[in-house]
Amino acid sequence: MFAFEQTDCCAGARFAKAESRFMRLFSIEHSKAAYRADFALYALSVAALSAWLLLRAPHAQWLSLLACVLAGLGGWTAMEYSLHRFVLHGLPPFKRWHFLHHQRPSALICAPTLVSGSLIGGLVFLPALWAGDRWHAGAVTLGVVIGYLIYAVTHHATHHWRVDNAWLQQRKRWHARHHHREGGTGCYGVTTSIFDRICGSAR
Repeated sequence: MFAFEQTDCCAGARFAKAESRFMRLFSIEHSKAAYRADFALYALSVAALSAWLLLRAPHAQWLSLLACVLAGLGGWTAMEYSLHRFVLHGLPPFKRWHFLHHQRPSALICAPTLVSGSLIGGLVFLPALWAGDRWHAGAVTLGVVIGYLIYAVTHHATHHWRVDNAWLQQRKRWHARHHHREGGTGCYGVTTSIFDRICGSAR
């Protein structure tokens, strides 16, 4: 009887440890290694998608593929604004999770790579593949991933870097306004203020 209890206890401990490791994949606060890995994985994704399109895509389609990359990049800025304003500041549980970032802006808090990657795959690549072909779907996805990487680096810089670059200083001041307003309202754009100005949240 005791042996069975001991075995159950060990199995339970192993399961709890495995569950804890699995749940860490969905944690919004990361270790330094996991936080840096997110940047590295997205940079590698940009390099891999670019190489795949340059080496394998038909040359006759390069102009339309470039247009798709630019459309994806432009589309990201609208997604960045919408996600920040309406999801991270509007929908539970995302609102509660994002509030942690507002409470501790210098903590290594960001969307888990598994979540952001799945969303880009499911909401960008698959619909684009359904609407067109793999080359154009890859090009649109490349544009979105470039946009996301620029956003991630810019957001990190606004909280962690001392910068001399005029554009980054402007983004840093803009994002500081967002963090220091009552309830974090307004100034939702991180890489650009264009949608704040269009939607009236630049006040």
